[in-house]
Amino acid sequence: MASGLTYTMLDATKLSTSEIYGAVLCELGEKHPDIVGFSADLAKSTKIGLFQKKFPDRFFNVGIAEQNMFGIAAGMAKAGLTPFVSTFAVFATMRALDQVHTDICYQNLNVKIIATHGGLSFGQAGSTHHCTEDLSIMRSMANCQVIVPADGIETANAVEAAYYTPGPIYIRINRGFDRRFYDRAEYGFKIGKAVKLTEGTDITIIACGSCVYQAVEAANILANADGIKARVLDMHTIKPIDKEAILEAVHDTRRIITVEDHNVIGGLGSAVAEVIAGSGKGCAFERLGIPDTFSIIGLHEDLMAYYKIDTNGILECARELLGRDFEADDDWEDEV
Repeated sequence: MASGLTYTMLDATKLSTSEIYGAVLCELGEKHPDIVGFSADLAKSTKIGLFQKKFPDRFFNVGIAEQNMFGIAAGMAKAGLTPFVSTFAVFATMRALDQVHTDICYQNLNVKIIATHGGLSFGQAGSTHHCTEDLSIMRSMANCQVIVPADGIETANAVEAAYYTPGPIYIRINRGFDRRFYDRAEYGFKIGKAVKLTEGTDITIIACGSCVYQAVEAANILANADGIKARVLDMHTIKPIDKEAILEAVHDTRRIITVEDHNVIGGLGSAVAEVIAGSGKGCAFERLGIPDTFSIIGLHEDLMAYYKIDTNGILECARELLGRDFEADDDWEDEV
């Protein structure tokens, strides 16, 4: 990481993703006194409580009043501070959306929103705590960048990068019980640039968040069992999205699958589809995610299996897509 945080892989064996976020924020807070923290009575659940314990004079618990929290954070940003605001994703992007839209994004203020319990990661809590619409909502906010880390190490990189990047940034993490994927911090994380995890010329799987691990597992099975070379892209930044990586994948593999713990409308799949449609290039394309419905209730891993955004679901989709005829030839001259 750019400024040399002391977070290491050893920490990842002991800490959840959200705990890693809290630890990295504390380390940044030691170096940068302009950082202040906010919670809406969820400091323990979101792990920003680690910052609260270390910097009690720079932490503000507003109670169960998310709208007020974002309004106050906007004011502190106007005063030259750098607020990190933590609450559940469903509350950040829906309950407080008016303030996020008008107080923060409209004014292009330097507020960092760390939204936990994203997607179906708190699946057993029921539909009021599921958040499968947030990526669609936040990527439609002008001035706001949207990041969905794959694991704890990528979260550490994203939090650090967010501090050094001016303007509103939305970072979506899960409840905390993620598969650990990256084994080192220095793998080339950069906001707006996808990470190519496997090489492939037959099909490309573009994933974000908890689905990245599942995508790589599926690619390994395709290679070993089917002889299929699947490219996997960790598209950790949904906005600004890496158009170059997407179009390179379209040109090289002609078959694209997106997979996300989010509604299929408006999130990663839609962002990728917009890039492809705008390019005029043709390919076989499928979006995996939550269909246009409110999710059933259950444990995260069970819900991922149910909605086919786990390894088996990706395998099923990839094999179907590989058998699909989408163009009679590979001639690009007839493309727009």
